[in-house]
Amino acid sequence: MSWCEFPGWLVGSEVFQNYGCRMFSGLGITFQLVAISVVLGFAIAVGLAITRLYGPRWAQVAVNGYTTFFRGTPLLCQLFLIYYGLGQFRLFWQDVGLWWFFREPFYCAVLAFTINTAAYQTEILRGAIQSIPRGQFEGALSLGLHRWATLRHVIMPQAMILALRPLGNELIVTIKVSAIASLVTLFDLMGATRLAFARSFDLSIYLYAALIYLMMVEVIRRVWDRVELRLTRHMALR
Repeated sequence: MSWCEFPGWLVGSEVFQNYGCRMFSGLGITFQLVAISVVLGFAIAVGLAITRLYGPRWAQVAVNGYTTFFRGTPLLCQLFLIYYGLGQFRLFWQDVGLWWFFREPFYCAVLAFTINTAAYQTEILRGAIQSIPRGQFEGALSLGLHRWATLRHVIMPQAMILALRPLGNELIVTIKVSAIASLVTLFDLMGATRLAFARSFDLSIYLYAALIYLMMVEVIRRVWDRVELRLTRHMALR
């Protein structure tokens, strides 16, 4: 039995028996892509959301333009522009020492997914911060806290609780749309599935891929629900 075969008694499908291990190897790449993109996107989104609300006018306009563009255009177009578009400037990237980054589909996919999810998470956090009553700011200022201390210790903890559900939804959406990364020759879960179909012409392999995505989303949804319940248990006692 090769490394990409399951025992015949374990699965009924021959195509999944032959390519199942390769698909799970691709699943690991999908996990890496989503995890890195969402974490980096969140870090960027925190700064952009605060800038959007409290930064200088020119910065607010710039952040608004950023979120409008990346939320209003297809992620697939953004991915192609980064991988194929920026990849055309090979000599320039070699001169500045960044060709190692733009020649790799995984890094380009991470960049595209990061800036895309950062735009969505920025709007999620902005809405959560704006939903905090004005009295919270005024109370913190009356205690002698300056604006940044108020944001860090008073506003952001409450805003994060309000943003938990939409941030969880954004994570799930990112997992599902990560399938388009296979279109830039990345052998993630969907890329491995496409390879398996190209060699076997068995459409059932896509059903197995869909079930894997479903299980992954369902596990994350349940874990996220438990985390949200734990963090908001004090609110249920009111």
